[in-house]
Amino acid sequence: MPIRMIIVDDHPVVRDGLRGIFTADDAFEVVGEAADGPEALVVAMRTRPDVVLMDLRMPKMSGAEVIRRLREQTPGIHVLILTTFDDDADVLPAIEQGATGYLLKDTPRADLRRAVQAAARGETVLSPSVADMLMHRVHTPEQRTLSRRELEVLGLIARGATNRKIAAELFITEATVKTHLLHIFAKLEVNDRAAAVAAAYETGLLKPAADS
Repeated sequence: MPIRMIIVDDHPVVRDGLRGIFTADDAFEVVGEAADGPEALVVAMRTRPDVVLMDLRMPKMSGAEVIRRLREQTPGIHVLILTTFDDDADVLPAIEQGATGYLLKDTPRADLRRAVQAAARGETVLSPSVADMLMHRVHTPEQRTLSRRELEVLGLIARGATNRKIAAELFITEATVKTHLLHIFAKLEVNDRAAAVAAAYETGLLKPAADS
């Protein structure tokens, strides 16, 4: 029996390319597509696929939230992330919510097909850069270790930027800024923005501006 899968990505050209990769192989059957999280939930409920091949950053709902809801409403489903982002602020929430695998969009076609087959068997599939990052996390205490994007957010907070300004500066949503803030607070063991900035200066994560 072919592996039944749906493709979730907000870019039609990407969906077309992925559909072409999998419909050319009798081992797969693309039973649906979606352009955002809410649509993915509807399509998954209707088609009951084996694997959801999904981008991580899409309109209307965070990738981690989509994964959580997919696994709640369709037990046994396997979610394979295919994205351009390998920052731990993206990877960790996806893995924590139950993603079976995490690949980057530069993955060769043959490797992508094999990854979907592995995901359908419930096997974990990770891009090398993602695997390296997770190994680093295992060997590095989580607290006091901020991702590049979290440091960018914290640096802007230190300069007095609001969530809206941070979102505009980094080309992300305000919801994503709030998620980064929650991760920062947890890692630095603080409860607010001022304490986070103070802790960052104390530990050397942020450097005071040089005197002019």
